[in-house]
Amino acid sequence: MSASAVADPVRGRMLRSARFALHLITVLLAVVTALRAAAVDAPLLLAVLLPGLFLAWYGAGAAFARGRFARWWLFGLGLIWIAMLAVSAEFVWLSFPLLLLAGHLLRAWVSVVFAVPVLAAAILAPILHQSPISFAHIAGPLLGGGFALAISLGYDALLRDAVERDRLIASLVRARDEMAALQEELARTQREAGAAQERTRLARDLHDTIAQELSSMVLLARSGNAERMPQIESLAQHSLTDLRRIVAALAPAELEGSALAAAIERMLDALHVDTGIEVELEVDPALPALPTPVEVVFLRVAQSALANVRQHSEAGRVDVRLTMAGGIARLTVSDDGIGFSEPAAAAGGSSYGLAAMRSRLREFAGELEVRSTPGDGVVLVASVPVSSVPASSVPVSPAPVSASGEEPE
Repeated sequence: MSASAVADPVRGRMLRSARFALHLITVLLAVVTALRAAAVDAPLLLAVLLPGLFLAWYGAGAAFARGRFARWWLFGLGLIWIAMLAVSAEFVWLSFPLLLLAGHLLRAWVSVVFAVPVLAAAILAPILHQSPISFAHIAGPLLGGGFALAISLGYDALLRDAVERDRLIASLVRARDEMAALQEELARTQREAGAAQERTRLARDLHDTIAQELSSMVLLARSGNAERMPQIESLAQHSLTDLRRIVAALAPAELEGSALAAAIERMLDALHVDTGIEVELEVDPALPALPTPVEVVFLRVAQSALANVRQHSEAGRVDVRLTMAGGIARLTVSDDGIGFSEPAAAAGGSSYGLAAMRSRLREFAGELEVRSTPGDGVVLVASVPVSSVPASSVPVSPAPVSASGEEPE
């Protein structure tokens, strides 16, 4: 019987019970038919020897026959049974165990082919031994043998279905385990991605704040002018405030209690005081209150752009405009400085500062446009579609940026 894949303990016990019942029936039928054959017409030696050979072959196959050898073992058992029929018609009852075995060991159509000569031999045996023939001699083997074969085939089909169900269940369990492992891997990847994104954000904020403040302090300290000490102290204090706010993940200090325009105006005033550059801020009267994330992005872009003007532009004037058109808010920073000696730097965003600006704007589907030619200054335009940015869409950047700073190298 094909039970190698049985996994259910209950079904395993049922299969073992069915095997035991088949073995018991076969032994009982062999003993009873041997006694009847010896009592009726068969020589005693053959009546005992042949059933003994039948049971020995049956026992060997039940213990060791597997796979293709099991089918040949069944054919051999059938030949021994045919020899027993030649001795006595009483052995016809052993056809039922043969048909039960055929349903388990052979394919459906092969088991039917095997059943035809078995049933034919069971019907013809009484005739060959000149026993009185009745309807029961014909109908009995046909009905009993057919029923035994059908039971065997049906049970084997149920067993195969159960084994297939176990295989499917095991496959589903494996798929569930794999899915759990994939979900865990995805969660880990998301955590790592979140950590990488947070590191990038902190790097940008540190660059736009602490690094630029320190750069300004270095420039002021190198001037050797003692009158610059209050400015250095002020920048150091501002840097300390920035750093504390980065740690606390608070909103930019420049936006606390004031609008974006006021914050930019203070940065422009600081730029004018420190460098003497003429500054002007133009705000569209129709400009509505912007979502905090957009104000933070524009603030960072303005701070970085003004840091470039301070450090590199050699400009005499800088203009900043805040406008709104078609649902798109724009921040424009222009100066009359020396411009870019290598225009590719503006197009490719090779510097960290331009790359950081573009990265910030892309988070809100925004864009950064930089126009410059040597000797004609620089025009920087940052645009964000305000309608696509809810006020709480993303965490605001925690670190404030001062008006001073430098274009990253």
